[in-house]
Amino acid sequence: MSLVEMDIKAAPLIGKATPAISLRDITCRFSSENDKKGAQTYTAVRQVSLEVMDGEFVSVVGPTGCGKSTLLNVAAGLLTPSEGSVEIFGEPLKGINSVAGYMFQSESLMPWRSALRNVMAGLEYRGVDASTARERAMGWLRKVGLAGFEDRYPHQLSGGMRKRVSLAQMLVLNPRIVLLDEPFSALDAQTRVLMENELLDLWAAEKKSALLITHDLEEAISMSDRVIILSAGPGARPIAEFTIDLPRPRDVSEIRYSKHFVELHHEIWETMKEEVLKAYVQSKH
Repeated sequence: MSLVEMDIKAAPLIGKATPAISLRDITCRFSSENDKKGAQTYTAVRQVSLEVMDGEFVSVVGPTGCGKSTLLNVAAGLLTPSEGSVEIFGEPLKGINSVAGYMFQSESLMPWRSALRNVMAGLEYRGVDASTARERAMGWLRKVGLAGFEDRYPHQLSGGMRKRVSLAQMLVLNPRIVLLDEPFSALDAQTRVLMENELLDLWAAEKKSALLITHDLEEAISMSDRVIILSAGPGARPIAEFTIDLPRPRDVSEIRYSKHFVELHHEIWETMKEEVLKAYVQSKH
């Protein structure tokens, strides 16, 4: 799919409603010191524009090091772009994105707190009284299937259980936007599928706007309404966009065997495989 086709395809969606996330001409540069060459500037992403509509699930995929997590950090307000603008529900983003929840790839639970106290933490920070925070936290632990495990500490839980606690920890704050940075990449294949389905069920019930960063093309197709492909870095940019017109609700363990899923996977992989090869060659130098 060419960029011209991508723009035409996306055009009817844009303008119907205010996007939950709007990144416009985002460029991010980073400086580093090199003993032989002095200060060096690395451009992670260059003039990237993308939108996530209200209630939409969008994934960004691309080669390792192409700046996917950089874009997520920009949307979260954790990183100020060198150039470009960010709007959240039509308002310029200033500082941290207060209507977004962020689920990291790495562990984010506090080891000295129980599962319940971890889920309560954000509510307590926002000044919610202890009894209300406890009630809401328990409600979300039940939703993610952890009733009866509320007094366990992170080291007493499996990897999948810890991810469930992290989901509850994020969603208990009722964010309008969910930002996901490879949240399940450290899990084994079977647990990962369970967590993907868990997340999809929660997303379908709440209809949050979701932006997922992933290396896993199958995960992106299984979960998303749209998949955006980034080129290899440096200076990564969107090179294609695909609408995922698979029926919902979806079981990610079943949908991957459907004929249309296989067709989508082939089409998207044909678009991105050259960029993956470029990134691999660059990593060897």
